[in-house]
Amino acid sequence: MPQISTNDLKTGITLDLSDGLFNVVTFQHVKPGKGGAFVRTKLKNVRNGAVLDRTFRAGERVEQAIIETREMQYLYNDGDIFVFMDQDTFEQLEVPRAVLGDLPDYLLPEMTPALSFYGTEIVGAELPASVELTVTDVEPGVQGNRVSGATKPATVETGKIVKVPLFVNNGDRIKVDTRTGEYMTRV
Repeated sequence: MPQISTNDLKTGITLDLSDGLFNVVTFQHVKPGKGGAFVRTKLKNVRNGAVLDRTFRAGERVEQAIIETREMQYLYNDGDIFVFMDQDTFEQLEVPRAVLGDLPDYLLPEMTPALSFYGTEIVGAELPASVELTVTDVEPGVQGNRVSGATKPATVETGKIVKVPLFVNNGDRIKVDTRTGEYMTRV
């Protein structure tokens, strides 16, 4: 593993520390009037999402983790195991649901999310900012109900429940924001 100085920290760098893998969220180089300089950081655990504050001495050496990102095609799921295929080598990879976070809420066959690898371990997965899904179950809007901003729950083809406006019906294609899980527009 390459070692870097804490003076060279940047937002987004991943560090391999003794307590796990951490992404640098923010950092601040502090040089007080008295005493040695230090670097104050906010780190996010890659595996469980916990955020912690950590202070390093200026010039201290830390291990940088090399994270490789590959787009892999989603094939199918077998219970809590999701199967992806590398589009270059056609190698299939089985991934437990716990590793994917809320990605399965938006995942359809043939989609190609970006999976992040640390060695052979998957440490993250990312979809585009929005996906198009078909509404499979929603109650019809009530005639005459014209309240501005009124919403109703709708189930999409992945099983996720999304709050949608009253005019959305069964079979409609909608765009959903994958970061917030909110309805964006009808397609």
